[in-house]
Amino acid sequence: MPRRPISAANWKMHKRSAEAAQFCKALAQLDPDGEADIVIAPGFLQLPAAAAAFAATRIRVAAQNMHHADNGAFTGEVSPAQAAEFADWVILGHSERRQYFCEDEIALEAKLAAAEQHGLTPILCIGETQAERDEGRTDAVLNRQLAILGPDSPDDLVIAYEPVWAIGSGEPATPETAQQTAAAIRAKLAELIGPERAGASRILYGGSVKPANIADFMACPDVDGALIGGASLDLDDFSAITRAIAAA
Repeated sequence: MPRRPISAANWKMHKRSAEAAQFCKALAQLDPDGEADIVIAPGFLQLPAAAAAFAATRIRVAAQNMHHADNGAFTGEVSPAQAAEFADWVILGHSERRQYFCEDEIALEAKLAAAEQHGLTPILCIGETQAERDEGRTDAVLNRQLAILGPDSPDDLVIAYEPVWAIGSGEPATPETAQQTAAAIRAKLAELIGPERAGASRILYGGSVKPANIADFMACPDVDGALIGGASLDLDDFSAITRAIAAA
């Protein structure tokens, strides 16, 4: 069965509430014939506005992160129960979370379990730095990041391959690199969760995705969509990327 493609927007720490509401209202008019899952990850404070704007559409809302505990003395954190009030999906393990907030595989394993418990579809981000790539350690790094997965991992798990060196740089991976890496990820998933589930798992590419290059990435047989950063902040760019993903 063909894997349903995904166009996922990660707004990071951008857009105030009024701007987010205006964007979401306009995006709600976009309908790529139902051929792709569209996911928007705004800031935590903008989740209610996004959820309201998309309530009658096929567009889903994602949290950009969450804590693993349902509640507790964790000042400044958002629990999976709180996120699930407004979101259907959650981004976990983004390289910026790993780099700036010291998230490790132990924390992410607990978050994956919490996401499943609360019905949140997880997008698990993995990727290597430029130094790791130059040292020939890409496979080792990705395999370590994937090692938290196993037979009990969420069935609807989505993997986003985001090479750290491509994020925000304007220099994306080549389609050849994206396909080679996505295929290696799928092979590793087959070892961890079984061949059938690996074949059905969706793998996204992220890192300087633009309207001009998305078709090349979508031509890769193991790439099932994109996790889009900067280009997702512009309605025209994100709409063009989403249409290309749906058409593929």
